[in-house]
Amino acid sequence: MTKIVLGVSSSIGIYKACEVLRGFQKNGCRVQVVMTRNAARLVTPTLFSALSGLETIVDLFEASVAREGGHISLAREAGLFCVAPATANIIGKFAWGVADDVPSTFFLAARCPVLLAPAMNEAMYLHPQTQANISRLKAAGVEFVEPEKGYLACKDEGWGRLAEPSRIVKAGMALLAGAAGLAGRRVLVTAGPTREHLDPVRFLSNPSSGRMGYALAAEARRRGADVVLVSGPTALPPPAGVSLKRVETAEEMKGAVVASFADADIVVMAAAPADFRFRSMHPQKLKKGGLGSEIGIEPTPDILTLLGRSRKGQFLVGFTAETEDLAGRARAKMAAKGADLMVANRVGPGLGFESEENEVLILFPSGEVRTTPRLSKREVSRLIFDAIEEAIEKKPA
Repeated sequence: MTKIVLGVSSSIGIYKACEVLRGFQKNGCRVQVVMTRNAARLVTPTLFSALSGLETIVDLFEASVAREGGHISLAREAGLFCVAPATANIIGKFAWGVADDVPSTFFLAARCPVLLAPAMNEAMYLHPQTQANISRLKAAGVEFVEPEKGYLACKDEGWGRLAEPSRIVKAGMALLAGAAGLAGRRVLVTAGPTREHLDPVRFLSNPSSGRMGYALAAEARRRGADVVLVSGPTALPPPAGVSLKRVETAEEMKGAVVASFADADIVVMAAAPADFRFRSMHPQKLKKGGLGSEIGIEPTPDILTLLGRSRKGQFLVGFTAETEDLAGRARAKMAAKGADLMVANRVGPGLGFESEENEVLILFPSGEVRTTPRLSKREVSRLIFDAIEEAIEKKPA
């Protein structure tokens, strides 16, 4: 039975949290309630305990919570973290990593999907700082059930009224369904650049940060897949629950990919390996005067083409970065390399390489081309995996 952690903060809309709890239960979920201390002054935790059948957690220093590892052990069990109502205060804490109560501490430990249902006065909701905090969380992959316009506790009419419990429950169950979409699947993702050395201090490479590949690996894991991430040199921390294999060169990336390929169901080639390497690598730093007028280079292995020719049932996703004619070049590469799906992104200032955002074309075998708007790479990764699941479902057996 799926466990949902329901966070409750101190909005006057707190009375609707009971209906949210009941709604999740009717969908077959167990619900563990965690409350802020101020929320517990509005509604007694005993009420939520009676409804959920589990002791409501308000204080991390309660004996039973401290003994069992509290937020850490609960984070391992949770399939969804839903906060309803979510005040401006708790949204701000989540956005900036403040952990001074049970819900905000749990948020930092959670590795499950997170859903927030804001509830507050219209002036607070529309305040630029609140909107900036919401945008920051959305960029990090947090989902929202937007508030409604209506009669507020301050006796004003406006935006900020907590969404109806049925809407919150529906959104939460949709997230849970998505989280199980790749359960039992094995996904192989590549990320980052490679470095092709001339000597210990000089190499050929490109500006890839690896963020897109890491976001894709994290999204596959969130959907329940067993994930292997083969990564070139990056400064990124590995996504939780993902098996990471670090490589330096395109040849090493090829070796790591081939070693994991046979066990994979889905392969997403999001890395940007260097296209060329030096014909020879010198063990010591070459003096500038000793470089000569020409330095020999040769192509690096074309890993995607190799996989396209040798696969046995794996679903293969290719990536291409272009500066012009995205659709045309991506379609040609898709056919030449034997990919089931091709993702093309335009590279340029503030987009693609070394950027937090991306805007891509997703090409399907049917010829359909789907364009994403400019979004965080976390959000783009979600759209890409939506397309992957859709294409797999339609693929002939």
